[in-house]
Amino acid sequence: MKLTIERANLLRALNHVQSVVERRNTIPILSNVLLDASGVSLSLTATDMDISIVESVAASVGTDGSTTAPAHTLYEIVRKLPDGAQIELDKSGDQLHLRSGRSEFTLQTLPTEDFPVMSGGEMSHEFSLDADLLRRLVDRTKFAISTEETRYYLNGIYLHGEGSMMRAVATDGHRLARMEADLPDGAAGMPGVIVPRKTVGELRKLIDEAEGPVEVSLSDTKIRFATGDVVLTSKLIDGTFPDYERVIPTGNDKILQIDCKEFAKAVDRVSTIATEKMRAVKLALSAGTITLSASSQDSGTAVEELEVGYDKESLEIGFNSRYLLDIATQIESGQAEFHLADSASPTIVRDADDASALYVLMPMRV
Repeated sequence: MKLTIERANLLRALNHVQSVVERRNTIPILSNVLLDASGVSLSLTATDMDISIVESVAASVGTDGSTTAPAHTLYEIVRKLPDGAQIELDKSGDQLHLRSGRSEFTLQTLPTEDFPVMSGGEMSHEFSLDADLLRRLVDRTKFAISTEETRYYLNGIYLHGEGSMMRAVATDGHRLARMEADLPDGAAGMPGVIVPRKTVGELRKLIDEAEGPVEVSLSDTKIRFATGDVVLTSKLIDGTFPDYERVIPTGNDKILQIDCKEFAKAVDRVSTIATEKMRAVKLALSAGTITLSASSQDSGTAVEELEVGYDKESLEIGFNSRYLLDIATQIESGQAEFHLADSASPTIVRDADDASALYVLMPMRV
């Protein structure tokens, strides 16, 4: 294998694929990236056995061939080379030689036949999602993904069809985020699937640079995202997502309307006093005003008042301040609506100008 490639092209591809590779591996080949040069392109593949990513980049290939090289080491070398550099890759024996200007590196390789192939398998449903829409589906929900490994079925985003809508849902038991969009052509009858947290993170990086449609293919066990010259394939979480509809309250008749940016700043200021463990902030509602407060035995107390739209009876309710701030960052219109029932019941939060997203927040005792 022998080729020449621009640093910027190789760096972009390595940045995508190396992040799939785990830093600590008991299987040496999983620390490597598979390089396959053919024709006018170089294909890079990385996997952790649960996720596989393949990206092709333009290259001037002198001799077709393939090899594997340490992913993180190769990425760091290319990252530290100067902008605009031309990189020459040349494999001889069990070594890969990298030359650029006056720099030269030699990396140990492992046999390509040891590199695991993660087949996509038969995909029962295929459809396209606009990159911007997929970004919103991910961003509006991923913050609520559980990190509690024992509840593995909550460690991802639940993607499913509901009537004429496609929904993305995530919950950790303390808050829930639901985002919906029109069901795309080809998605009717799709199985409900749980996309793992790591896959969501890798996907988010890819679609940050994508424009236009992202091709989505899925089955009961795998999902594949293809955009441009990148294909991301992942196993799905083998579990049953809970009936989340049961935790979305229907009778919350007390509506609070509030400027989201001002509210988020006030929560951030007041929570400075809250204990790190609890992070509790109390909201005291009365006609036209909300009083935020927090206290701790070590630090003292904090109180701040804001003008709001509220005309129901007085109510006091407590929330985890970090959860409030996570939701506040998702409200794009600047105006948030809190639908409350009482101090012990779940609260619904919505963007006043966007009905597609809904958030549920469990209260705290304060």
